[in-house]
Amino acid sequence: MSKRAAVAPGGLWGTMNRVLKFLRRGELMRPRPLLSALVGFLVATPVAASPLTVVATTSIVGDVVAAIGGDRVSVRVLFPIGTDPHAFEPTPRDLVALAQAEVVFASGAGLEETLAPILTSPEVQAKVVDLSAEVPLRTLEDEEGVDPHVWLDPTNVILWTRRIERALSAVDPAGAEEYAARAEAYRSALHDLDLWIQDQVAAIPADRRCLVVDHRALGYFAARYGFVEAGAIVPGFSTLAEPSARDLAALADQLRALSVPAVFVAPTFSPTLAQRLAADTGVRIAVLYLGTLTGPDGPAPTYLAMMRENVRRIVEALAG
Repeated sequence: MSKRAAVAPGGLWGTMNRVLKFLRRGELMRPRPLLSALVGFLVATPVAASPLTVVATTSIVGDVVAAIGGDRVSVRVLFPIGTDPHAFEPTPRDLVALAQAEVVFASGAGLEETLAPILTSPEVQAKVVDLSAEVPLRTLEDEEGVDPHVWLDPTNVILWTRRIERALSAVDPAGAEEYAARAEAYRSALHDLDLWIQDQVAAIPADRRCLVVDHRALGYFAARYGFVEAGAIVPGFSTLAEPSARDLAALADQLRALSVPAVFVAPTFSPTLAQRLAADTGVRIAVLYLGTLTGPDGPAPTYLAMMRENVRRIVEALAG
């Protein structure tokens, strides 16, 4: 993580053409020796000392990194705004960005599964910072793996800030004091956000604190703020699973039994499934921003704004 690298200009187009052929065949979905050689080819000559070239996997990660890095970093976000992080597939440009990056910040906890062959390649792995490595991760008895949606509890993002501060300071010791000051200011904002959420959700009666989501994304939020994650349209941590007719029927019965007033879905979720559930049960469908920010003109242009907007919508839907 201490060396800066750039893409060698000679042969880049030929390399990208070969990557495109790999993508068409689906080869990037499993590790191969040629992939390591390809990424190694992209890592070459030194570049200017400033700003740091940083890659963040998601827009949420990118926003937090930018808040701490300030003008000392240039952040490239891999997953475009509005993209379901569970369904992202890398492009040749993404490979180039990863090869050029001095630091790569990943949300971690399995969220970037489709990037695993690249992030674990020898040439990239040393630059990757897993932001969730110090977060106590949730598991479920009936679900394999861990819950990757750690950012929906702001106290987990406080842990992120410490890893970001350390990683940036290690690559750019001259900026360590600036990173420390910005990280401390951001942690203060996260603490204020946490208190604000506690105050807002107090308006929701205890018997209405049931969260039903498009997939099991609100477990950390529920545990922090006294909710029950009562069910999900897609019964898993990822949106890529497909609910069976039996799953949907069981969920509809559960919604009626619990008198759940609303089901929360992300803008990227299939409207067909949500509309079918609403038609069968009469529940309201409310939109939350779960895995991606909006553009600057949207209601969730930053992580802090996203959390406040989500909480306002949860309170509106459940307070009664």
